[in-house]
Amino acid sequence: MTRQGATTESSKGPFVPPRWFERLFWRGHRAAYRLSRGRVGLWRPKPGSWGTMRVTTVGRRSGQERAVILAYLDDGPRVSTLAMNGWTGPDPAWWLNLKAHPEARVQTKDGERAMVAHAAAGDERERLWAQWSVVDKNLDEYAARRDVETAVVVFEPAT
Repeated sequence: MTRQGATTESSKGPFVPPRWFERLFWRGHRAAYRLSRGRVGLWRPKPGSWGTMRVTTVGRRSGQERAVILAYLDDGPRVSTLAMNGWTGPDPAWWLNLKAHPEARVQTKDGERAMVAHAAAGDERERLWAQWSVVDKNLDEYAARRDVETAVVVFEPAT
């Protein structure tokens, strides 16, 4: 059936909003953040719910800064997120940028800090995937829609 983000057979699965709706929602979210000068749009995770953070990366081709707002979960001094593009299509640009340049600025409700990103693997990935599964009961079904395994991205404080 499924292997945390890889598809072996197609199935209908849970409802996923149309791509245009997801893009419109996140565009509106970014606009609210920008218009409020950061007072609206970022929140801490709560039990059973993810928070939002703003991640600034360096473009892998342009070399220019790119910012995106992502869902995250705390993991001690680290945070994790899922590299997905609305549960469809290829990996998101922000993740491709981080693969080329893993240094990033991460802003949460608690402030901004320099961090370094990597893809979780092995036991670390399993543990973090389980944390995300608590937040989203349909996580495996959503991930099965993708042609590739969904990366669990970990941001660690830069040293």
